[in-house]
Amino acid sequence: MPVQVRSEVVSTRRAGIYHVLTLTADGVPETTRPGHFVGVAIGDMTSGLLLRRAFSIYGVQQRGIYGGTVDIVVAATGPGTRWLAQRHRGDQVELVGPLGRPFMLPREPVSCTLVGGGYGSAPLFMLAEQLRQRGCRVDMILGASTEEKLFGVLEGKRAASTVTITTEDGSLGETGRVTDALPEVMERAGSEVVYACGPMGMLASVAEVAAERGAYSQCAVEEAMACGIGVCMSCVLPVIGNDGVTRMVRSCVEGPVFQGDRVRWADIGTIPPDTLGAPEAAKRDGVAGSVAGVSS
Repeated sequence: MPVQVRSEVVSTRRAGIYHVLTLTADGVPETTRPGHFVGVAIGDMTSGLLLRRAFSIYGVQQRGIYGGTVDIVVAATGPGTRWLAQRHRGDQVELVGPLGRPFMLPREPVSCTLVGGGYGSAPLFMLAEQLRQRGCRVDMILGASTEEKLFGVLEGKRAASTVTITTEDGSLGETGRVTDALPEVMERAGSEVVYACGPMGMLASVAEVAAERGAYSQCAVEEAMACGIGVCMSCVLPVIGNDGVTRMVRSCVEGPVFQGDRVRWADIGTIPPDTLGAPEAAKRDGVAGSVAGVSS
């Protein structure tokens, strides 16, 4: 079960354009698995930033001088994340975690390819460690638009059998996107499972490539998760269930990890007319409705 913790900043460091924060979090590391996330409160008691921000858990430590700690990676792109990136050692923040459904691990040793886009690669290093402990081969592909937006290149080289780097501008590694390199890596490694975390467009392409090659894919989606506990319904997306029926499910509770070929990537942001419980007007007209209607 997730716990709510009044946390203290233990350390901060820069990793390219990103900020890595280590936070005290008693009770969180013990139940954390790769793919879990935490919801961090932003601002102080007088702040107008009311909604928590969701961050994938980059790493945990169960014991130490500060007790249990969690590491998160912050890209300072807006008022909330800029506020968090400016925290110093000893500052306090409130967090809830671990949240969501994590990556599922294979029961038997298989060849796995891990694909990360930008700082979306953060949860993949803990995943790589646990896969190797199960005897799995691990290959990684890390990509971003530019070199400075890559995350974890050196760590990836320690965590995986091979690491392929891609940048869209060619500033480091191969020129192109992660999905340009994915088919060759899968073929070379004989990959049976593909794990991915990054922008939604990247995840859609990774799921498509994996399906074309008969591999099972798991994708950790990057949806805005205002509450993180399934109440606000702001992070819903259409997913096909085991019974073949499409439902609007919550990324923060039923996800953030989904089977890649079950997500209706092209319909994200809408309610497809064949969705269970879709508005009657959408069913009648055969036109996708707006997700905004779900949370009203």
